[in-house]
Amino acid sequence: MIKFSLLCAQEHEFEGWFRDGAAYDAQVAAGELACPQCGSVEVRKALMAPSVVSSKQKGAMPPELVSQFKKALVTLRQNVESSCENVGDRFAEEAKRMHYGEIEDRPIYGQSTAEEREELRDEGIEVVAIPWLPSEN
Repeated sequence: MIKFSLLCAQEHEFEGWFRDGAAYDAQVAAGELACPQCGSVEVRKALMAPSVVSSKQKGAMPPELVSQFKKALVTLRQNVESSCENVGDRFAEEAKRMHYGEIEDRPIYGQSTAEEREELRDEGIEVVAIPWLPSEN
């Protein structure tokens, strides 16, 4: 796939994705490309800088998205800590005891291994592993 920056006769700028350059040429020649703003089929490629991705950037999240994600995780941690009981490494045991009615239900959090979480899920107990970032980060 290739992305072109496009301009119509009214100078409205928009983007188009094409299988290749030949697909773009065929659509323009057939009058199949139209400006989403004004409907003009007089469309041409706009000047654009090439998009080059280094091997370091492949699969990397943009820095602003990483920052937003970290903030959301810190907020989630604060909410969990303020509204749930930390049962530490007894998490799986406490979750099972609540599930089977041995103790009263209450919101809890703590640590568990992947094997413990899988066992809880097999028993019908919903659990979620959350990346636990330090509050100050």
